[in-house]
Amino acid sequence: MFRELAIAGYLAVFKVVFTLLKMFPQQKRVSFVISFEENVIHLYRQLQKKNPSLEMVFLCAATVSEEFTQEINAQIIPFEKRSIRDWVSSLYYLATSKVVIIDNYYGFLSVVNFKKNVECIQIWHAAGALKTFGLKDHSITSRSQAARRRFQQVYDQFDRIVVGSEEMAAIFSEAFNAPMQRMLRTGIPRTDFFYEQDTIHAIKASVYKKYPQLVGKKLILYAPTYRDGQLDNNEIHLDLKKMQQALQDEYVLLIKLHPAVKTINHYEEQYPNFVVDFSGYKRVNELLLVADYLITDYSSLPFEYALLTKPMIFFPYDQDYYRQERGLINDYEKIVPGPVVHDTDQLIKVIEANQFDNQMIKDFSDRWNRYSKGKSADNLVQYIQSLINKD
Repeated sequence: MFRELAIAGYLAVFKVVFTLLKMFPQQKRVSFVISFEENVIHLYRQLQKKNPSLEMVFLCAATVSEEFTQEINAQIIPFEKRSIRDWVSSLYYLATSKVVIIDNYYGFLSVVNFKKNVECIQIWHAAGALKTFGLKDHSITSRSQAARRRFQQVYDQFDRIVVGSEEMAAIFSEAFNAPMQRMLRTGIPRTDFFYEQDTIHAIKASVYKKYPQLVGKKLILYAPTYRDGQLDNNEIHLDLKKMQQALQDEYVLLIKLHPAVKTINHYEEQYPNFVVDFSGYKRVNELLLVADYLITDYSSLPFEYALLTKPMIFFPYDQDYYRQERGLINDYEKIVPGPVVHDTDQLIKVIEANQFDNQMIKDFSDRWNRYSKGKSADNLVQYIQSLINKD
């Protein structure tokens, strides 16, 4: 009850200030509100290339890396800091920009009323989805009627939703209760990365130079998704000792916990020469390039990793619980393009057998990356340019 009152109070103030700032003249500007960077960085680079004079402003959550902010040649405002000045500046740019681009759920959207010719574009932060979200998230049933109404008000602000496939368009349509006409079929900008051969070679060389112990080894990337209510829990449900004993001669295990998990782990110290902790590594797509195998559960990484046609193993150790509490897409085990295992022994056997169906992976990629063919950022930039140039 108190939580809802606090949210309502904050949003009421937000609405008043936003409405006042909307009186200022509109500018041919693109304002980004971002929590993740891998989609946005490709879009930014292409916008800079096509229209160097275009004004862009980035309202960034704390999850955005310093590496990202150093590359951006535009105004950057911390969006979640408790600074009145930054907060008012953020609202000013939102209220006076012609295009607003977001990559996540932002509650403030439930109370804003953009100018009539403004378009709010949701680019999201993933190329696909195995777990449910939005109105399909099972946890929403425990929220109040006011909260559910607020969620829908946020989703109604998405004038366009960027998609890479018809499968994802259908998922967004259900998750946001949004008509299919809102789907913008440009492809996902972050997937362009997997078509840039010079960039791929440079990144691989950089990773191997920084981590020479990886050279000559087969690399297994373990990248599980986060669990709600367990963000201070870095426990891994793999028997690392057993994996080390079976695999360490040929393999190295790269561990990349979800960015939302904040606690420090010590697996690298406990299993030297076998485990390398990459949890602090911001751009997970770079790790996908060097990984020979991906182990995950309900993460969206397989949708991008499939572009490389490399083996994937799915380890949903809490599948029944997760399906009930959070929700999974229908036919999870039939959809994922790789073996599903439920314990470490099964996982080791699958790795040692090394029998993977590359055609299954390719078919999966073709289906889920239908519009993501290496020009997604350029496609989206063309659309944004048409909005900027419209009177």
